[in-house]
Amino acid sequence: MYSHLTIFILYIHTHIFMRFIPICNPIKINMLYFTYVQLIILCTIATLKPSIALNLSIVPFNEAFAPIYGNQSVVHSDDGKLIQISMDQRTPYGSGFTSQYAYNHGVFTALIKLPNNTYSAGVVASFYLQNKELMRDEIDFEFLGHIDGEKWVLQTNVYGNGSNQHRGREERYTLPFDPSQDFHNYTILWNTGRIIFYVDEWPIREVENVNGMGGDFPSKPMHLYGTIWDGSDWATYKGKYRVDIQRGPFVTGYSFVINGCRVDKSVSVPDECDVAIPIGLMTSDERLRMKWFRGWCMTYSYCNDKDRSRDSFPECGVEDPGIQLAPAPQPVSSGASSRFI
Repeated sequence: MYSHLTIFILYIHTHIFMRFIPICNPIKINMLYFTYVQLIILCTIATLKPSIALNLSIVPFNEAFAPIYGNQSVVHSDDGKLIQISMDQRTPYGSGFTSQYAYNHGVFTALIKLPNNTYSAGVVASFYLQNKELMRDEIDFEFLGHIDGEKWVLQTNVYGNGSNQHRGREERYTLPFDPSQDFHNYTILWNTGRIIFYVDEWPIREVENVNGMGGDFPSKPMHLYGTIWDGSDWATYKGKYRVDIQRGPFVTGYSFVINGCRVDKSVSVPDECDVAIPIGLMTSDERLRMKWFRGWCMTYSYCNDKDRSRDSFPECGVEDPGIQLAPAPQPVSSGASSRFI
């Protein structure tokens, strides 16, 4: 017989889990069928900690970053640990900042709070790694504007050897929380073998450096960026809803934790890194968590885009074929924010 405490814990986990699922994808709730064993597994997953242990020391702005455009709209707290950038009538094209140093691999976390305006359609806030070469590498988190009552859409993307070659690897997801109400953690783990995207320390995407990717896998040192800009032509419902600057200012808050291999500008070849970069091998439990998120929250993947040749992306065959795309975003009532886990 199970103890009353065990039954109570299972009840609480089930209650929380069943409330959490519909936030991403309410249509699939009718398809659920849990055995008792499945319930035990899911309850266990919900309490696991990730395999990467992060140094949570916030990096002050003046020690690590500098404005790159819209300078008057890039401000920071007295201690430099909170950065705010905005887009408004003074800076209608937005604003942004970049790191003073480039990094060759690492674990990079941005704590981000998005604009809490009731209408921020077309306003793209982003956190990404990029180098300045013509055939550039890039790893992105992008938030694609918002209309009150709708779900927030997050896009991740990976480029190797230049975005002008139309070799982006975009994926989009509806977030199961309101990222404008509180700060949430967005992490990029990047090493020679893989890139993993995390939201609140929950893995949501892995890009492996599989045979055949070659230069498409980011390998060159990159700077960190935080930007806000006008993406009216494509960001919110493919450009149907555009930026209304009169509804600004649109303000995004950032704090950063950097665990990266800093590149010395005076040398052409990066030095040996003195930071222990995790190899990024996920446990089976973390993979199950990632599969759950992708099955419930992912609404677009380049691997499933019929207009793009699947054969052009050798890593697409590595994805679990059982993952199905979630329906496109549907209006939902707004409510209090909570962390992802």
